[in-house]
Amino acid sequence: MDLPAFALLVGAGLAAGTVNAAAGGGSLITFPALIAVGLPPVSANVTNAIAVCPGYVASTVGSRDDLPRRRGLWRLVPTAVAGAVLGCVLLLITPPRAFELIVPFLVISAAAVLGFQNQLRRLVGEPHDLPAGREQVSLQAMTFFCAAYGGYFGAALGVMLVAGLALVLDEALNGVVALKNLLSAAVGVTTVAVFAIFGPVDWVAALAVAPATIVGGYVGARVVRKLPPTVLRFGIVVFGVGIGVLLLTRALR
Repeated sequence: MDLPAFALLVGAGLAAGTVNAAAGGGSLITFPALIAVGLPPVSANVTNAIAVCPGYVASTVGSRDDLPRRRGLWRLVPTAVAGAVLGCVLLLITPPRAFELIVPFLVISAAAVLGFQNQLRRLVGEPHDLPAGREQVSLQAMTFFCAAYGGYFGAALGVMLVAGLALVLDEALNGVVALKNLLSAAVGVTTVAVFAIFGPVDWVAALAVAPATIVGGYVGARVVRKLPPTVLRFGIVVFGVGIGVLLLTRALR
């Protein structure tokens, strides 16, 4: 790997780690960068999943003080692991074309859920009005679905998690983002374990991107804590819609 290619991957890793800490979608920065340096699409996807994982872990450390202090949330971690394993298996055994076509609509829908959160809450009930059992079932189902998506592709996993969690949890958005970081890290570690054994990983490229995502992830998580909830929500919605449009454009080529 020459110096310009290395510099491109490091820069992409810094940007992706920062974006993942705030809203998710950093894979849309690193994945094209890996393609640009010559990796085939499947190898780029698998390598990207491994490379951005340290950034997820750094984001979790950076936002740990904002994690909601309530019982039961740690039970979501095994669910995230199970969903991620399913997504990884689907990626390795099925053609990606069909899922590529539906992913943009899933991402845009997730952004819309977050953008119209107040209106939807009036329809389904405020989070604090949900029975404890219903809240837990909803959280488990949403976590499993998002983790399966994250194991398969991963781009905009954070957008989908924030949208779903914010609809069910009666927590400040910073707390929701912190929980999103924890679950994203669980998904990321799982994909590393699966793809390191079974996936076509380009380890040189992964080692170029991964340290940069750690720096970007930690810095991004600290910045998010200082943003007003309204600004943070607007930024995530706009970013999510942009990601969906980019994915749709690529899928239709």
